[in-house]
Amino acid sequence: MRDRRPNRVRGPGHDEFWSYTARGELRLQRCKECQHLNWPAVPEACERCGATHLVWERLSGRGTVISWCTFYQQYYPDVAIPYDTIVVQLEEGPLFISNPEGFTNNQVTYEVPVLVTYIDAEDDAGQFRLPVFQLP
Repeated sequence: MRDRRPNRVRGPGHDEFWSYTARGELRLQRCKECQHLNWPAVPEACERCGATHLVWERLSGRGTVISWCTFYQQYYPDVAIPYDTIVVQLEEGPLFISNPEGFTNNQVTYEVPVLVTYIDAEDDAGQFRLPVFQLP
C-alpha cells in the first residue's frame, strides 16, 4: 500500500532527485567549484558560488536528528493527523526534513543516529519512493 502524500516539488533538479530515490539512492547536487552540497536541489547554478557545474553525489544516508515535532493541525487533507516530522542533519552536512519510520517522536532524543530508508508513496503526479529515516 502506498502512503498518500502532499505533492512533491517537480521540475529541473527536483526530477533528478526523485529519479535517484526511485533507485533507493539519496543523492544531492555538489558544486564542482566550491564543493557545496545544494539542498533543496537547484535548477542551474550553485546557491553558494553561482557556478554551473553540479554533479549528483551519492550520500551515506546516515545522519542525526536535531529537531522534531508532531503536527496536530490538518494542513494536508490526505495526510492523517497527528503526524511526526524530524529534521535530520546528514553526515555530509545538509539538513533534511523528513518523517521517522518505525519509531515515533516520543522515542527521539537529540542527536539520535538515523539511517535513510524509502517508503512507497503517491501524490497527484503518481507513485514515488519517499526518503524517510529509521533507527539503525
